[in-house]
Amino acid sequence: MRILSAAAALTILIAAPAASQTRPDQTAFRGLYKELVETNTTLSAGSCTLAAERMATRLKAAGFKDSEIRLFSVAEHPKDGGLVATLAGTDPKAKAILMLAHIDVVEAKREDWTRDPFVLVEEGGYFYGRGTSDDKAHAAIFTDTMIRLKSTGTILKRPLKLALTCGEETGGAFNGAEYLSTQHKDWIDAEFALNEGSVGINDKDGKPVSLGIQAGEKVYQDFRIEATNPGGHSSKPRPDNAIYSLSAALVRIGQYEFPVQFSDTTRAYFAETAKLGDSETRSAMLQLIDHPDDLAANAIVSKDATFHSMLRTTCVATRLDGGHANNALPQRAGANINCRMFPGDPIENVRAQLVKAIADASITVVPFGETSPTPPPPPLTPLVYGTAKKLAAKHFPGVPLLPAMATGATDGRFLNAAGIPTYGVPGRFLDIDGNGVHGLNERKSVAGLYAERDYLFELIQAYANAGKN
Repeated sequence: MRILSAAAALTILIAAPAASQTRPDQTAFRGLYKELVETNTTLSAGSCTLAAERMATRLKAAGFKDSEIRLFSVAEHPKDGGLVATLAGTDPKAKAILMLAHIDVVEAKREDWTRDPFVLVEEGGYFYGRGTSDDKAHAAIFTDTMIRLKSTGTILKRPLKLALTCGEETGGAFNGAEYLSTQHKDWIDAEFALNEGSVGINDKDGKPVSLGIQAGEKVYQDFRIEATNPGGHSSKPRPDNAIYSLSAALVRIGQYEFPVQFSDTTRAYFAETAKLGDSETRSAMLQLIDHPDDLAANAIVSKDATFHSMLRTTCVATRLDGGHANNALPQRAGANINCRMFPGDPIENVRAQLVKAIADASITVVPFGETSPTPPPPPLTPLVYGTAKKLAAKHFPGVPLLPAMATGATDGRFLNAAGIPTYGVPGRFLDIDGNGVHGLNERKSVAGLYAERDYLFELIQAYANAGKN
């Protein structure tokens, strides 16, 4: 997952189990997890293809036939391959459940890390290494689930599919999830998919406040804004200056507030979260649900940066460029505006609001880079949400399960756009510092990983044996 919200970057701090308490099945899982983490899958020096091949070897050892495993790549990107595996179900009319995880990771330099980022180290109740959390934990759990079910001969009603893909962490690189969704949807077609994107929340004292199930995510989109000018000699300044025009436009964008929007997911999220907050925040959240244009309620709720982002499309300047010589008036000045668009908010609508905010016809505003799909969020059905909630009460007693919208971006956007409703599964927790995800010394709670594995193993089977969504 590219970006985690501040409120989502929290966890249950559980002490790691002693070695004598580790179950045999956890030991086997640890070996799979270790192999994934220690397979470098960075864009610069790694190979997702190798990681996928290693997981295929493990699947075959568990009894999967060659016909049930598909390794894929394209000639232009031989190291960015992936894997799709299928476990057959008993009902020929039942659609599959898909498990999606990306196996590529963010770059990590050995000289910057305390430990080698591509050696799994268990220390102080944590697993350390690049990808231990994002997203090789899910990749390992999902692959392990397929292995356990196959090796024990477990019979499921629905087919169960696994897709391990590359390219989620690097914009513009070959993206396996997009490739499968657009070129080979039949390989992964499913009733719905399970993905990364949701984490649990603790309060300031470390007490678990809520679990999250992600239904919908904001859409990543860059815009290039640019001012142009005839320029001239710097000894003869003129009143119209490309850099000044751009600067004024950026100030106005920074002051612009996109309108409040709700989906079924965020409406449910704020309604439930209101019960957990102080009286002022509770009243403001409930007021805002009924009256999205209430400026006073908006101001109170939006004090929290995560809440602010969940309520609307957001756009922010992230890069600048301008001028061509120190002794010349600038002929061109531009900036990148990074927007996280509310699900279903069309690109052209966002562009029109940027134009409105800038209020300068001489400034151009153009979508830039990868243009992402903008699908509406998937529905919170009784099967998806109800089943997850019931089992969460068993595995995480007393911790409510709340629907949530991711403010960052995952590969779920490609599947949702292809008509496969995709949800961020519950069970994952992060510490208040974000566990080094995308940063230095990334880590994952040992006990937390095993607890998440147990929960998801039961949840996936419940989904696979259920009736129509």
